[in-house]
This record gives sequence, structure tokens and C-alpha cells, in this order.
Amino acid sequence: MTTELADNVRKYRRRAGMSQEELAHSAGVSPGTVRKVEQGGTVRMETLHTLARALRVTTATLLAPDAPQPVGRGEDPNRLNLIQLRAALTPPVGLAESDGERAEEEPNLRRFRRAVHDGAVLYHSDSYRSVASQLPALLHDANAAVAHFDHGEEHHQALLARAEAMQLAGRYLTQVRQYDLAYTALSHAITDARRTGDTLTAASGVIGMCWLLLRQGRLEEAEQLAAQTADVIEPRLSRATPDECAAWGWLALRAAAAAGRNNRPQEARQYHRVAATAAAAVGREHTGSFFRHWTTFGPLTVGMKSVEDAMVLGDARTVVRKSAQDAMSPKAWKHTGRPSDDNWNRHRLDVARAHARTGDLTGAMDELAGVRHASPEWLRHQRMAAETMQEILKKRKRTLTADMREMADHLGVVG
Repeated sequence: MTTELADNVRKYRRRAGMSQEELAHSAGVSPGTVRKVEQGGTVRMETLHTLARALRVTTATLLAPDAPQPVGRGEDPNRLNLIQLRAALTPPVGLAESDGERAEEEPNLRRFRRAVHDGAVLYHSDSYRSVASQLPALLHDANAAVAHFDHGEEHHQALLARAEAMQLAGRYLTQVRQYDLAYTALSHAITDARRTGDTLTAASGVIGMCWLLLRQGRLEEAEQLAAQTADVIEPRLSRATPDECAAWGWLALRAAAAAGRNNRPQEARQYHRVAATAAAAVGREHTGSFFRHWTTFGPLTVGMKSVEDAMVLGDARTVVRKSAQDAMSPKAWKHTGRPSDDNWNRHRLDVARAHARTGDLTGAMDELAGVRHASPEWLRHQRMAAETMQEILKKRKRTLTADMREMADHLGVVG
């Protein structure tokens, strides 16, 4: 954490007339944690949320404008093939005229879009190395197609194809915490989609951009962007398509996530009501354009996100209680439809964290083990998984089980 954050916490604590011990008591943390923050030490974002609530300010108020959100283990850029991907996204610019990356032969747009779709399949199956290895060539081909088809309907289709490729790059780069490159890719995706007039594809890029901003801790910007875009695309529900409802609902969920994390619970509830309205219009989990909007959407997704927000507020008992309801279990999927794997896995991490908080270490390990079995590579990139494992190791009074040691090793957590 930066000295700016330490100064802000100290300033608002004194403005509230609190001692360090009083702030710790109000926030439900140890006095040592408050001292650590005010001395410039590193703490979890979740801890900042609790301190901000106790001080009656937003989390963004405590954070310096450009303070980076702490990240977990770094990845080797060479292993992730980011050198070539960086070159594809950020080519050098000089004074000499350039014809761009024109294709030697006429590009086959249908074949190219199929390749992008295959890349999305790999992404959703957590095959991140395969995605990283294919993206540089995909982006090169996308640029070449746009340069080759420089007018008319084919130019329109080439721009849409490049928007899809850029969105794949942006989602992948956000997942592996390469945020600056992710921003570049998502910006290009939104710009290309807007140029074609395809509002839903552009909105899908904005949903990805909001996820990136949330991961960076840019909460006010994420809420504002999601809310403004939701206003622009708000459909007339009596004749809206499921795709339109899904995009509108996901923007409301992104706004709710940002508001909740920024200690604006009333606004978060309002956004959740909008998302629930969109989900009711869809009726069940909508999967028809999964690779266009990158996730499913429906009543179950909205329910899982309300559980996530309860965990952000530190209400672990509510998370455990809600997650035990039949409506939140796979048994209900035949009626509600199946959620996306990413959202279901994220939900299970919230439940694991809640079990750890309430002292049910066995329940927490069961959830982590289930997610690892389903998506081992995805799990490695989730900070919440590592933090939950650290909490389990800290609370465990007896010798660690073999499963605990193996999970800690998989997540790179040192006991």
C-alpha cells in the first residue's frame, strides 16, 4: 500500500475522533491491522472495505487516485506469451507512412470468426496458455482483415470480427492481471463495435471494461460507466430480446458490484433491483449468445451475485444460509438453467470464504476442492482462493491434512 493510503486512513480516523483501537473495534479488525495500514503496510482490499465502512467514507476515498490494487503471484510474461501479444496490441508508431498489416490474400472472415470462437472456447475451459499462444496471430489477422476490406459491408464485418478478437484478448488479459494491456484491448473492442453500430457487442465490451476497473479498485469509475451504459441501452421489456435483457442486466450487476464494494449499499440494492427486473424478463439462464456476451444471465446469476455482495459486506452467515437454499443448488438447474462455469465457481469461492469465516474449515476445503476439480487453472488465478486458504491455515489448530498441504501448494500459499 502507498503512503497516500496510510495518510488517508489516519486523516479520516482522526476526523472521526477515533483512536486506532476504537477504529479497530468498530471495523471488527485487530488494532495491529489499523497500525499496519497507517504505517504503509499491505492489507487486503476487503479490509479496506471494512475500515471505510467504520469511517463512513467510500473505499475510493481511502485509496489514492492511482494506487494499484495489490495482486497475487506474478506470472512469467514469457510463459504467458505476453511479449508477442504486447507487440500485437501496441505496435510501434513513427513518422513514416505505413499501409498497416494488409493481408497477402483476401481474408476469409467466416473462418477467422470461427477461430475467435474456438479461442473463446479455450478461454472458458481455462486453457490460458493455449489462448495466449493463439492471440498474437488472431490479432494480426484481425488487423489485416480490416486493412484489406476498407469499405462497405465487408469492412463492417471485419471490424466486428476484430472487436470479438480484441474482447477475447481483453478478457484473457484481465484474468491474468495484465491490466494495462487488457485496457488497450477492450478499448479497441468497444471502439470497433461502436463504429459498426452494433450496440450489444459494444455493450459486451463495456461489461468487460467494468470488470477490469473493478479488479483495479477503480470503483467509482466502474459504477459510473456501467450505469451510464445501462441507461443508453435500456430496452423496452415488452419487446426486448433475451440478448438485450442480458446485456442490460449485466451492466446493472457490474454497477451493483462497484457500489457495494465502495460502501454504497443503497445504490447497490437499486442496481440489483434493475438486474432482477432484467432477469425476470429473461425467465431463466440465457445462454443463447454465450460467446458474444461472455456469460449467461438470468435469475440464478442475479442470486449468486447477491451472495457475492453479502460476502463483500462481510456477512458470512448470510452467505452460508443463502447458499444452502435449494434455489442456489445444482438441483434447481433443470428449472433455472445452468449458470456459466466462471460464475458458479466464483459463487463457490464466496461460500468457501464464508465457511472459513464461520469456522467451518471442512466446509471451506470441500468448496475449494470442488472448484479445483472443475477448473484447476482458473482457481490458480483467483486471489480470493489464496486468501481463503491462508485463513484456513491460520485457523487450523492441528496438523495440516494432506489435502490442505496440496491445496496450499496449488495456490502458491505458504503456511
